[in-house]
Amino acid sequence: MKLLIALLLVSGPVLADEAAFFRCRDISDDSKRLACYDAVKKPTAAQKRELQEQAFGLAPKRPEIETIQSHIPGGFEGWQAEQRIRLANGQVWQVVDDSEGVVIGKDLKATVARGAMGAMYMEIDGARKSPRVKRVK
Repeated sequence: MKLLIALLLVSGPVLADEAAFFRCRDISDDSKRLACYDAVKKPTAAQKRELQEQAFGLAPKRPEIETIQSHIPGGFEGWQAEQRIRLANGQVWQVVDDSEGVVIGKDLKATVARGAMGAMYMEIDGARKSPRVKRVK
């Protein structure tokens, strides 16, 4: 509880400045919007350091989404190391392990799932294994 109170006390000014930042984006006049952004107080190095120290050692908050599903548009014949795979949702994923796989099909369903230690794996319909991937776009 003490940690939460300390975090709120330190983050209060940071959150206030963030709110000001978001107010600026709604200003239509370019020069006034720029002046608004210039006037927003940035958190000091000491405030940033304090926030980092308060969060140090705590488990990072995991994203709510553990998988995404899409498909690989058009024909697909498999993958190899360093290959980039574009999904129908516009995301581009690159194979980052040494795996190779052959799976032939059209518009194959692809699921990217979170693995251990932050690794991401792409499961492709019909494939026996899943390459480890990272998002590049």
